Amino acid sequence: MTTRRPRGASARTPVRRQEIVRAGLAVFSSSGFHGASLRDIAGRAGLSQAGLLHHYASKADLLKAVLAWRDDGSRQQLGEPPPEGLDLIRRLVARPASAQILELVRLHVIISAEAVAAGHPVHGYVRERQASVLDTVRQAFERAAARGELRPGVDCAASARALVALMDGLQVQWLLRPDQADITGDVRRCLQPLLTVEL
Repeated sequence: MTTRRPRGASARTPVRRQEIVRAGLAVFSSSGFHGASLRDIAGRAGLSQAGLLHHYASKADLLKAVLAWRDDGSRQQLGEPPPEGLDLIRRLVARPASAQILELVRLHVIISAEAVAAGHPVHGYVRERQASVLDTVRQAFERAAARGELRPGVDCAASARALVALMDGLQVQWLLRPDQADITGDVRRCLQPLLTVEL
C-alpha cells in the first residue's frame, strides 16, 4: 500500500507564491506601490484577489516579498562568497540588459523614489538597503586602496556615495532613453581616473 502525497493548495504553495511574486514584480515595476492594485496582480497570477490574500495578507506584504526575492537574486548573481574590492565593483558595473533586468531597474527606481516618504510601507527597508549598499561599496574601495589599486588621496566613502548616485542616475536615463544610455561605459569612464589599474 502506498501513501499518496498531499495535493491542492498546500502542495503548490511555494510554486503559487513564486507566481504571485513574479506578477507583483510586473505590476509594481510599472505602477509603483500606490498605483498597483491587488486585483491586477491577482489577475496576472491567475488568481482571485481573495486567493492572492490567502498567500500575502496585504499589498505591502507582497511588495516586501518581491523586494526580498529581488535581493536574493542579487546575492546569487554575486556568488558565494561575494567578490571583494574592484572585483565587486566590476561585477556591479557589468550587469547585462534584459527584459527581466528592465523590470528590476524600474522596480528599484520607482519604489526608491516613492519610499522617500516616511509613511511608505518600505521606507525603512529602502533606507537600510541604501546604507548597506553604500557600506559594501565603501569597503570595496577600501580593499582596492589596500591593494594599491586606488590613486593616493581618494576618499573611499565619498567615492562609494558618488558611484551609487551615478549608477542610480544612469539607470533613470537608461529607462527614459535606452538607445542613448551606456551605464557600463559611463561608470567605467568616471571611475577609471580614480584607479591605478584597468577597471
